[in-house]
Amino acid sequence: MARETNKKLVIGPTGKPLTLSDLPSANTQRWVIRRKAEVVAAVQGGLLSLEEACQRYSLSVEEFLSWQQAINRNGLAGLRTTRIQKYRGPTSP
Repeated sequence: MARETNKKLVIGPTGKPLTLSDLPSANTQRWVIRRKAEVVAAVQGGLLSLEEACQRYSLSVEEFLSWQQAINRNGLAGLRTTRIQKYRGPTSP
């Protein structure tokens, strides 16, 4: 029996509907901006729980939350790994 959370319609980062089958593969190695944003949208929209996403993609809660925070603060551009220092600001020793 399918879980209720899997039946929701979620709009992905490209503006198109996102389903579980549209999400990145569980064995994804290369996390480009779009894939990160799709996982964040899936969790925010209730398609996956935070726990399910972290388990499925072998993410720590902190890593997922950093993706979510980057999107909330700076949009998709905040997920660029080459721009992390610019968006996160100075780090403490």
